[in-house]
Amino acid sequence: MTLLTAALLFFAGFASGAINAVAGGGTFISFGALTLIGVPPIMANATSSIAQFPGYVTSTLAYSSDIKRMWRGALMLALVSLIGSGLGAVILLSLDNPQFRAMVPWLLLGATALFAAGPWLKPKERHAEEATAGKGIAGPLAQFVTAIYGGFFGAGMGIMMLATLGLTQGGDYHRLNALKNLLAVVIAAIAIVVFVAGDAVNWPGALVMIPGVALGGYAGVWIARRVKQVYVRTFVIAVGLLLAGYYFVTA
Repeated sequence: MTLLTAALLFFAGFASGAINAVAGGGTFISFGALTLIGVPPIMANATSSIAQFPGYVTSTLAYSSDIKRMWRGALMLALVSLIGSGLGAVILLSLDNPQFRAMVPWLLLGATALFAAGPWLKPKERHAEEATAGKGIAGPLAQFVTAIYGGFFGAGMGIMMLATLGLTQGGDYHRLNALKNLLAVVIAAIAIVVFVAGDAVNWPGALVMIPGVALGGYAGVWIARRVKQVYVRTFVIAVGLLLAGYYFVTA
């Protein structure tokens, strides 16, 4: 790895961490940077998952008090997330790079559309008595599908989870966001185990990106106070469309 490549990955990690802290969608940056320097798409996806993992953990720790009050009700969702994420990661590794590369532009378009629709997919608050343990099998089933997607690709996973949790769970936005962060850790952790076992990680790229992601997440607080979220969201959507276009052209 050249110094220029390392610098590119570090700053891509920084940008992805900052964007995740402000508006979400940082996976577009980390995945895109890895593929643009020649990392195969499957390995880039796996490496990006590892690079983003510390951000999922710190976001969950920030909601530790909320999670303590609802961990029993979250166990079933965590279990289906574990199974679904493992299944999605295994499906990914069962493909070869040309097969996955052909899917990438469509995945990016779908994730970009999901991200663009994010403001309209925010969960509605429900009364406290509804915030118990979901409704029948709808919650676990929706979470299972989301976890498969998260283990397979991951971009837009958080927005998808907030939308489905808002439909199947009770409580206010902060409760749902805390639950989303907890389940994201489970999904990412299981996917990472599968990716590491499958030797699908570009470790030099991951090790360069991780400190950038950490610093970017911290800087995101400063950015959030000075830059309107609509500008950041517009930038992320533009990156997603450009990457999709790049893969359509080069496929």
